[in-house]
This record gives sequence, structure tokens and C-alpha cells, in this order.
Amino acid sequence: MSAPLIWIFIPTVFAVMIWIIPNERLVAWLGIGISLILALAAWLLPIETPLNLGNWSIKITTTLTILGRHLNLSSTDQPLLIFFYSSLCFWYICSRIAGASHKHIPYGLLIITLLISALAVEPFLYAALLIEIAVMVSIPLLKSAKHPPGRGLMRYLTFQTMAMPFILFSGWLLTGVTAGSGELSLISQAAIFLGLGFVFLLAIFPFNTWMPLLATETHPMALAFILWILPTVGFLFGLYFLDNFTWIREANNLSVILRASGLLMIVTGGIWAAFQKNLQRMMAYAIIMETGYSLIALSIKGTIGVDIFFGLLIPRTFALFLWALALSIILDKNSSAQFATVKGMGRIYPFAASIIILSHFSMAGLPLLAGFPIHQALWEQLGILSINGAILYLVATIGLLMGGIRTLAVLVTITNEDGFSIKENWLQRFSLSLGILLLIIMGIFPQWAAPLLSQLPSMFNHLGK
Repeated sequence: MSAPLIWIFIPTVFAVMIWIIPNERLVAWLGIGISLILALAAWLLPIETPLNLGNWSIKITTTLTILGRHLNLSSTDQPLLIFFYSSLCFWYICSRIAGASHKHIPYGLLIITLLISALAVEPFLYAALLIEIAVMVSIPLLKSAKHPPGRGLMRYLTFQTMAMPFILFSGWLLTGVTAGSGELSLISQAAIFLGLGFVFLLAIFPFNTWMPLLATETHPMALAFILWILPTVGFLFGLYFLDNFTWIREANNLSVILRASGLLMIVTGGIWAAFQKNLQRMMAYAIIMETGYSLIALSIKGTIGVDIFFGLLIPRTFALFLWALALSIILDKNSSAQFATVKGMGRIYPFAASIIILSHFSMAGLPLLAGFPIHQALWEQLGILSINGAILYLVATIGLLMGGIRTLAVLVTITNEDGFSIKENWLQRFSLSLGILLLIIMGIFPQWAAPLLSQLPSMFNHLGK
């Protein structure tokens, strides 16, 4: 038995089987159970080490060959599998509480398996094709059944698709790059095409306009999933390039380009968030800034930059999914997320409003919340590299905080309706209360995630050392 069979092909088969089951509750529990089992299996089952069960001995191999192409999942990939499938399980739970469509379950599982395949395939340039297939599969997840595809969905599909030919063409050029001096003339061409590919793939300014547009066209839980998984895999794909090609990793201007791109992302996102009047678009701008934070982290040379990059993943995941859950609960009874429509909703949905504010402030790095420890470390390292960069970081953070304060003011505004009533059901109250505790505990005790985070950089032969 091979690791790709367990964590890629078996869940793919389950995704197809679940898709044809009409019972929503059964589908939800199957999705939660399958993702939880896969996360536990990644934690407990050793790869390339015999596992003795009485008289039986089982060895999970690393490689599966299909049509001459290899899928490799080694023991160094297990922390990433734990992260992906446990996060998927958390998203399933939030989707169920939010009352999202049960069709989210098979699509989410299929997208995860496709993107894990993209990270596992060799030659790894085939990852671009698998990522594009995952983008295609995500369209039914994002499209509203009641409305035709909007501008946001069309731009999302267009920009993500445009990334593929640039990355593939750069990979074709890179195959000719060796240590020979006569072939080094290809490097600049390959670097340009590769950079353009990742600009589209990671939705780097100005090709991120689809995010706020799509936010108003689709369910918040579906949006949160796509804005979580695609940038994460896109960054990991980019790290594989850095890890495999020394000339990219040691390029003199790479750190400057990454840092400038990251600062541009967070400053533009912070300014737009400060003046935003729609809760859905506000969440999209926060994710735009998270992409910028990741770029800045990777601009820091040495292992500390990679450590900060991985440290951003877990707080971002919890804050984003909880934010989407709370927003889904409020939008379930409201036709719009405009400030004028949700005014005073905090007096009716106090638990959901609390999660929206705390998740917002966590992504801004407010003290005592989940995002604070890693944001503090990132700001400190950026200050060492560039004082001007640290000042821009502060300005962007203030912009996001201003958006959160304005959101808080709108949600707690007293309307013409008298009294204070709680319309969330008991499950929503209990779940959102746990979410509040989780965001606070992660901020006070960030070391609980250290065992997983310390192992994630080991996926890379050079960057993680």
C-alpha cells in the first residue's frame, strides 16, 4: 500500500461516492468522519516503516506510479497532510453549522486531493495542470444556483487559468538551465514567465480584483475555503521552485521583490478595508493582506522567514473559517452584507458578531488573539530589514483595524427595534463560544501548535534547513 493511495485516491473515490448521496446530514457526517480519519492516519501511520499488527506487517511506501508519472508522499509530508485534512474537517463542521449546501462536502474533498496531488507529482511542473483542474472543480462550489456567474467568478477563472501557461512555459525553459554557461541565457526569460505565473496564481496586486467581487457573489463558507486552500498551495508550489533551483533561491533581488510585493498587498488591502462598507468584501481584503504577510515572511532570508510563513497558516485558517461561519449565520436572515443592512445585528446575533470582530482583529494581529504572536515576530523581522517597510506595515495594520472598529460600531448600533434578543440556535451559540475561546487561547498559548509547525519546513531540502 502506498501513501498516495491512502491520502489521494481513496478520498477521491469517497468524494465521488458522497456526491450522489441525497441525505444532507449523512453527507455532512461522512465528510467530517473521512477528513478526521485521514488526518489521524497521517499522524499515526508511519511511512516507509513497517507497522506490526499481531502476525501482520504493513509497510506504507512513498511512491505511486501512474502513466509514467510519480506521486510521492514521504514522512516529511505528513505534517502537511495533518494540517490539510484537519483544516478540512474544521471547515466541514463550520459549513454544517452555517447550513451551507451539502454539495460543499464532495467538492471540498476533491479539491483537496487534487491540490495534494499537485504538491506530490513528479515532475513537479505537472502541478500547474492539477491546480488548474482544481480551479475548474471549484466553479460549481462557488457558483450560486439562483444567479448566473458574476464578474468575480469570471475574473477568478480567467486569472487562475492565465497562470498555467506562464508556469508551464517557464518550466519548459528551466529544463534547459544547467550549470553550463551557454544555457544561462534562458534564466532571465524563465524568471519573467515564472514571476508572471505566480502573480496570477497568488492573486498579487493588481490581479486580485476578483476577490472582493467574488465575495459578494458566493456563500461565505465556499469563499473562505477557496481563499484558504489556493493561496496556501500556490505558496507551497512556489517554495518547491525556490528549493529546487539554486539560482532562484540565491537571486540578489528576490527578497526585495517579495518584500515590495507584500507591502503593496497589505497597504492596498488595509486602505480598502478602512473604507469598506460590506462585511463580505471586508473579509476578502483581510485575505489579500494575509497574502502580503506571507510574501513579506518569505522575503526574510534564512529559516526564520520560512518558519514565520508556516506560523501564519494555523491562526489564519481558524480566523478565516470562524469569520465565514459567523457571516453565514448573519446573512442567513439578511439579503445583503452592506453596513446599512446589518446595522444593529450584534444585538440579535451577539455570538456571531463577536466572532466577526475577534477574527478581524486576529488577522490584524491585535494582542491576546491568535494572530498576534506571529504578526509581532513578522513586524520585528521586517523592522530589522527596513524601517520604512515596518512603518508601511503599521499603516496597513491600522487600516485593517479601522475597518474592524467601523464594523463593530455598525453591528452594535441601536436601531429602532427595542430590546436585546438572541436568534442563534443552541448549536451556533455553543460553537461560536468555542471559537471565541479558541482565538483567545491561541493568542495566549501559541506554543501548542509548535510541534506541527516545527516539522512543516522539513518538507524542503534547502529552505527548511
